[in-house]
Parts: sequence; structure tokens; C-alpha cells
Amino acid sequence: MRVPEVRLVGPNGEQVGIVRIEQAMKLATESELDLVEVAPEARPPVVKLMDFGKFKYESAMKERAARKNQANTVLKEIRYRLKIDDHDYATKTGHVTRFLKAGDKVKVMIMFRGREQSRPEMGLRLLQRVAADVQDLGSVESTPRVDGRNMVMVIGPHKKKAEVKTEAKAAKQAEKDAASAPADGGSSETVDATVSTPTDSAPADTTADATTADATTADSTTADSTTETTPADVTTPADSTTDETTPAAGTPAAAPQA
Repeated sequence: MRVPEVRLVGPNGEQVGIVRIEQAMKLATESELDLVEVAPEARPPVVKLMDFGKFKYESAMKERAARKNQANTVLKEIRYRLKIDDHDYATKTGHVTRFLKAGDKVKVMIMFRGREQSRPEMGLRLLQRVAADVQDLGSVESTPRVDGRNMVMVIGPHKKKAEVKTEAKAAKQAEKDAASAPADGGSSETVDATVSTPTDSAPADTTADATTADATTADSTTADSTTETTPADVTTPADSTTDETTPAAGTPAAAPQA
């Protein structure tokens, strides 16, 4: 730099002021930085203290990131024949739909052969049919026009390519979140089941012991009741017979009937 004075800017953006060029170079040498001219058209020129190598590297990284995030709209081309069958028409229209969903423009071309060139209205009807089938995804940007032996129409998408990329990233992230959620829930359920197992086993054993004790008590009670009722059952018929046949004391006998 062959100017006597410059406007100096510090490494952190602070304004040092107008200084002699020799003083600016001395400050750069002392701070081990480069003296870079950032505004040569100004009067006096503006210079800044910085690490020029680091500055170049950061600038290159920013440009690379900008190119990566940049969405360029591409013009795709689909060719139809005038006498196309339904299957081929559905296939080619599916390609047009896919291109429009991706945010690209589509150039639809009708190719005429031989005497078909005398029937341009048929090509116009075919292009209108294509535009009607994809009207939910795109609209006609260039009306049908004759280009040599062909008829051409351009359909543009409703959504820009940048919007399509953003929506695709959001959907992909949502799928990842949905896929990771069941795995976390299953592990927590397993831990809960493992923790609750020892607690549940204790009441089960106690119940089993209580049931066994009740069964033993019931068996002993049945045996005792059987032992007690056996003499009563044997004695009862004898006592009832005695009561029916033996008259009570002091009771006169019944007189015989004539």
C-alpha cells in the first residue's frame, strides 16, 4: 500500500482510527496478524488486522455450505407420441408427477411424424390432458407452441425445490423419532416387570401355604365329624324301636275290640 494514512480496524472489529501506514504495519507485526485492505476505494483506505489464512478458510467453508443448501430447479423433459396408448401415457404422466413433486419444471413435448404434422389440434388436446392430470402439482408456465416438428409446453411446480427439501428433511427426522420411541418404551416396561417380580412372588407363596393349611384343617374336621356321628347313627334305630313297642309305666293296656 502506497498511501500515507489508513483507517485501521482492530481484529475484533473495533475502530482504531486514522493512523500512519508505518504505525499500522508495526501493530500488525507486534500482534502477529496480517494487515488486509478491505475498502481500497475509501478515503483514506480501510485496513483491518486479521489472520488472512483463517479468513480465507472460513470464507471457503461458508461458500461450500451455501452451495450445499442451494436448490437449483432443473428442467426435465418428457416426450409423448401423438398416437400413444393408455399404458404408455400413464407411465410418462407418472414421471411428470414425480418431477413436479421433486420441485422441478417439466418440458412436455409432442412429437409429430409424417402426416401427423397436419393435425396440430390433436397434439394440443394431448397437452391439455397432461396439464389437467397434474394440475394439483403444477401449472402451465409456457403455453403450447409449435417448435419445428414438435409441440412444446412447460409445466412448473407449485412448491419450490427448497420447500420440498425442507419438508423431506422434516419427514425424515419425524421417522427417526418415531422409530426410536418404541425402543425406549419397551426397555422401561422390561425394567418395571423385572422390579415387580420379587414383590409379586411373596403373596403367591403365602396364599399357597394358607390354602394348604385350610385343606389340612378341612380333612381333620371331616375325620372328627365322622368319628362322632358313627355311634349316634348305630344307637338311633335301637332307641326308636324301644320307644314304639314298650308301653309307658302306669298306662292301661288297650282293650281288645269285639
